Amino acid sequence: MPGSEEAAAAKSAAKRDRIFLVVVDDSAERAVALRYACLRARKGGGRVALLRVLEPVGLVEWAGVGVMMQEERREEAEKMLSGLAAEVNEITGGFPILIIREGDPRDELLKLLEEDPRISILVLAMAPGSGGPGPLITALTGRYASRLTVPMTLVPGTLEEKELDRIT
Repeated sequence: MPGSEEAAAAKSAAKRDRIFLVVVDDSAERAVALRYACLRARKGGGRVALLRVLEPVGLVEWAGVGVMMQEERREEAEKMLSGLAAEVNEITGGFPILIIREGDPRDELLKLLEEDPRISILVLAMAPGSGGPGPLITALTGRYASRLTVPMTLVPGTLEEKELDRIT
């Protein structure tokens, strides 16, 4: 069939271009979302992107102290993302896209999704227990749902590696 090779190449390129975005916060369930995204990227084609949002430093009496605190927080974020990048590379065979922003996590996430058309899927893990799925998921499935520009995959935060391997 004429053109079938081109169609197959385009389909393959589209799979490679899929980006699974994981929000890197300090929750325990973040590891579940990250592993799920990595396994999906490895098995179905695509890349992983990691977003770390630093909340602004509050009012500090001396401006120099505020700048120093912000620099320290950025260095910590870079170190954290670097460690997670090694984990992503180990699972997927490729390095993730690393993104650090400053501001409100929900607002920065929504801005990033609007700005970067390469992002295909947002992967978040739900907090275990009866306290609700977590503030970001609550916002994105409620009041801010209409601002989502990509599908969102919600992964139970209690899944173990064996279960993640089975479902991806």
